Amino acid sequence: MLSGALGFVGGSWAGDCVAIDDFSRTKVGEFPAEWKPRKDAGREVYTVLEERALRFLRAVSRGLGIQAARPFEWDLTAYPVLSWQWRPLLFPAGADERAAQTNDSALAVYAVFPHTVFSVKSLKYVWSAVVPAGQHLSSSRGLTQVRVLRSGTERKGEWAEERVNVLEDYRALFKETEIPTPVGIAVLTDSDDTKSSAEGDYAQFRVCRP
Repeated sequence: MLSGALGFVGGSWAGDCVAIDDFSRTKVGEFPAEWKPRKDAGREVYTVLEERALRFLRAVSRGLGIQAARPFEWDLTAYPVLSWQWRPLLFPAGADERAAQTNDSALAVYAVFPHTVFSVKSLKYVWSAVVPAGQHLSSSRGLTQVRVLRSGTERKGEWAEERVNVLEDYRALFKETEIPTPVGIAVLTDSDDTKSSAEGDYAQFRVCRP
């Protein structure tokens, strides 16, 4: 869970979508500009790379569980859809997000909301090796509501594009009608609970009209 609120950083316009980050402002081989690791050790986990003219964020976790967050506020009523691309490379051995002692994922994306001075609420979207797609999980005493978007290791090494309706998911999973303004996104490729390794890539974060 991220600690504290994230500040505002604007994006660029592209038709019906607003780009949060395409990593074009970061030099290849560096930690992404305008992102914040939850702990300093996260700077070694996340690195911007380029492949076939696509800039993306490579995550390599060796027994670590550290988020990287991108501050970004947006109007959910106008742009309820969060879109991105991701690619699993190495699933953590023995991971199963349904149990605290094995709660690791090759890929996870968060939409982050304000809560208190010391905590945030999050919608977490996961590509799990074993938990069936569509399953709803919860963690951090209910402050993190989890949707498993994809399941299985068959597409390891392949890019997939996701589009989730954050507005609808917040209402459905937090059971609230008053929706706070999102303050950012975050990613987590972790392997601390299984004491193994995990690798994955993230690209083309955007918010879009329905």
